[in-house]
Amino acid sequence: TMPLARPTSQIPDATWTSGFREMTEPWKGAVGCLGVAVFFAMTIGIISWQALEQSSEEWVLRGHTGGMLWERRRGALLLRVLPAGRTVAVIAVGGVPAAEPPPPRDRCWHDGGQFCYAWEEDAELRLSLEPPPAPATECYGVRWTPLRPDVMLKDCFSMANVSWYGGASIRAQRWPLNGAESHAQPFVSGDFSKNPAGYGPVLERYFLGSTGVTVTVVPDVPLFLSLESNRHFCLETPAGRAAVPLRYLLCVSPDVAAAHRHVGSQLAGQARALPDTALLGSPIWRYYGPVGSAAKIKRGLRSLAKRLKRHHLQEGVLALGERCTAILAATDHVPSERRKRHDSTRAWDPSLIKPLQLSITLSPYTSIASPLFLRSLRDGEVANYWLSLQPRFGGCSVPLLTTWKGRLCARLNVTSEAALSWYLARARRLQQALGAAYVVFEGAEGNAFLEQAVPPPAELAGDRYTGVLAAALATLGNATVISAGARSSHLPLFVQMSPLRSDWSHAGLKGVIPSVLHYSLLGYNFFIPDAVGGSLASDTPGDPELYVRWLQIVTFLPVMAFSTPPWLCCDAWVLNLTRQCIQRHRDFVVPLLIKYSEEWLSLGYPIFRPAWWLSPTDPTAFTIEDEFLIGDEVLVAPITEKGQTWRDIYLPGEGHLWMDTNTARVFDGGTILRNYSASLAEVPVFVK
Repeated sequence: TMPLARPTSQIPDATWTSGFREMTEPWKGAVGCLGVAVFFAMTIGIISWQALEQSSEEWVLRGHTGGMLWERRRGALLLRVLPAGRTVAVIAVGGVPAAEPPPPRDRCWHDGGQFCYAWEEDAELRLSLEPPPAPATECYGVRWTPLRPDVMLKDCFSMANVSWYGGASIRAQRWPLNGAESHAQPFVSGDFSKNPAGYGPVLERYFLGSTGVTVTVVPDVPLFLSLESNRHFCLETPAGRAAVPLRYLLCVSPDVAAAHRHVGSQLAGQARALPDTALLGSPIWRYYGPVGSAAKIKRGLRSLAKRLKRHHLQEGVLALGERCTAILAATDHVPSERRKRHDSTRAWDPSLIKPLQLSITLSPYTSIASPLFLRSLRDGEVANYWLSLQPRFGGCSVPLLTTWKGRLCARLNVTSEAALSWYLARARRLQQALGAAYVVFEGAEGNAFLEQAVPPPAELAGDRYTGVLAAALATLGNATVISAGARSSHLPLFVQMSPLRSDWSHAGLKGVIPSVLHYSLLGYNFFIPDAVGGSLASDTPGDPELYVRWLQIVTFLPVMAFSTPPWLCCDAWVLNLTRQCIQRHRDFVVPLLIKYSEEWLSLGYPIFRPAWWLSPTDPTAFTIEDEFLIGDEVLVAPITEKGQTWRDIYLPGEGHLWMDTNTARVFDGGTILRNYSASLAEVPVFVK
């Protein structure tokens, strides 16, 4: 408040001093005491009135259905909906003095759609009403601008009474994110094998709260994210460089499902495209045979193909890893005269494994010992083909080296048109030479500059490497698989999920469904889950029960993948069950996926949906991480606990009816089935 103006006219001394002088000393003391008492009484009264009458909350921006408040006590922004007065988000503010409240007026007082306030020498806050994406949704822009380079902006979103979804994938995936823990680190995709505590290969700058609120961070600002289990998640900007603003859009809708339909489903824009849906009905069998030479790989592929045919599993894809692909590709360059002398090095003939198809694996990395890298080094073409550090004061570029599968490597420079053209041409040539139906590209995730604490160039800030590479790979056709996703869910690509541990933990089997829900919520519906039973070794390998329960979940996902065939891990009945699951996947699941892929194309809705999609106001549905819906009509509720043959099942959608496909029994939606039986050979599946 402004200080009061002092009066300019003075009262004449004679009007009061003469009478006061005539008073006796006792009277003078009494009057003085009375004045002091009145002063204290007024002070106490004012303080009491402020404490009792003045709220610690103050409206700073009002919309039609709600508004933003500032809470002085916690130094927090509140997002509240009207007329109920329900608080849907609490944002604790860091980086500025929390105790200092905004004044009653702001710098944008002339504009009713904005609120501006500056913490002197620290930061400026600007709130604004933004155009809503739908009539029932209201949006607010939040922009923090640091006034000094050393100010680190930090907004923390409370998890109290709010379940949060979206954002980043983590190694032991949780649904919702409330149970996750992560220190503050750059919000970029990463490889769990390099950094298990980092963020995973699929992420978007989008967070969804169970109260119907969404947080969408603009793509062009450096961002750090931290997760503190069951307390809050925080968005931060890096300090110490040029002053970097923190900008995001807050939107509030009637409920969590409406919020995602109005905001999250539009993340990829309108131009969405499907990958090759023929892969949906084709199980993937990863090659596990000898890899010492091209001849051994060819014999191993023929042997695996014969074994699959013998077990009546002759349809699908044989998948070669990167090393096997490189060995086979080398034979493609052997001169024809030498090929005649050494019959074992003759070119690969894909008809030897028909009707099975072949997939090959490439990556944007090359070893520094490879002829390819050494040739580029000799010809002075390093910066044109590989990510490099640019010298400040002239001189030669230095290749930015990193590790990939235990080797010191250089990484493809995707900002170079010449490098991308060469890389895509090489991929096409290998695919044609080896007769591969599909090409898998690993190593698309991560920012090689940030991994080494080097500021990246503007064109490769954040996850732009992943985005540029994904857009380039999409030109190869819709039979392409990539290992990461960031602002690329609209492209016709399959996404390979991260490897999981072969155990029952959230880093293993329990993490499958949370990962499915996370990928699909962010728009990546066409993913290839990790192989049945998990790819990463555990303390208890070869657990048939784990293999069966994993198989039952994967049956209802887009693609079924195997690294250990059933005849190597389990008894004959598991082999029979595998055949049944593959057939059920083709006959029952694939038609559903095709149906709901059309809905995804037109509306952007996820194909694999959480329980709250049909019960968006039921708090019970917000934390269910071991069930999922396919569209609106099929509920899958597998067993994910070792040794159990029963579980509780939440049936969403009050007013709907659900039929158990195993028993034909019918149950009401909006209820919980307690201790529902499911033997080792069964998976509870309900049709609406």
